[in-house]
Amino acid sequence: MKAYIFPGQGSQFVGMGKDLYETSEGAKQLFEKANDILGFRITDIMFGGIDEELKQTKVTQPAIFLHSVILAATKSDVMHPDMVAGHSLGEFSALVANKTLSFEDALVLVSKRAIAMQYACEQHPGTMAAILNLDEKIIENICSEISHYGDVVVAANYNCPGQLVISGSINGINIACEKMKAAGAKRALVLPVGGAFHSPLMEPARIELAAALHATTFHQPICPVYQNVTASAVSDPAEIRMNLISQLTAPVKWTQTIQQMISDGASSFTEVGPGKVLQGLVKKVNPTMEAGSI
Repeated sequence: MKAYIFPGQGSQFVGMGKDLYETSEGAKQLFEKANDILGFRITDIMFGGIDEELKQTKVTQPAIFLHSVILAATKSDVMHPDMVAGHSLGEFSALVANKTLSFEDALVLVSKRAIAMQYACEQHPGTMAAILNLDEKIIENICSEISHYGDVVVAANYNCPGQLVISGSINGINIACEKMKAAGAKRALVLPVGGAFHSPLMEPARIELAAALHATTFHQPICPVYQNVTASAVSDPAEIRMNLISQLTAPVKWTQTIQQMISDGASSFTEVGPGKVLQGLVKKVNPTMEAGSI
């Protein structure tokens, strides 16, 4: 069974998607449609802007989404997924690939999600840190201990065995990093991100996105999506919607997702979008698994 996986924030680069725009008339039309929907020429920033512009959440998220879904659209003759999944933002790309959401509706949702997240970051400043080579239970216990005393710190991204990202208040993350290193972590590295994604500090964004999701039509998918919140196959449109609402404040269970997809029969993983981060994570979950990109 073929699994297609879609990257999230962090995989962007200046120049992304330019080759698609220049070599495919269909891709060019979708990019121009996106410019119209968003109300600004995101293609100018993607293809030749400066790195700092592209790193703005309100630009980064739709840019990565567009690169992924337009690449998938140009490969529709060879791309026949049996299952899909996306890392955080990438879940929206996956839901276009399996026909749950239309291109237009998903782009509007991604844009609203990005703006809502940016606003939540301004309301509740926070950050994230990657913890390497420390038992997950120890990480979770340290997070709980710090949160008990008033600072928000939670496990946010279960990326692969030996790599877990935590999220929370700036003070909480700094305390957590010291405690993680003392507990034996190989590294505890604060990440250059704009906020505490996938933590309770994203609650204002969750509320705002929930309203937009409830107003959007969700269709019956052509194949299951393995969602971040559940790490299991979901095909019911109403359930998919509710899991997307929960996703903003819940952890991304990527390790568990890949393990479940393999358990359910995935024989190969194809990453669709910028970068090669996800195929690398697949290999760390299961070194024998075939993983590549299109």
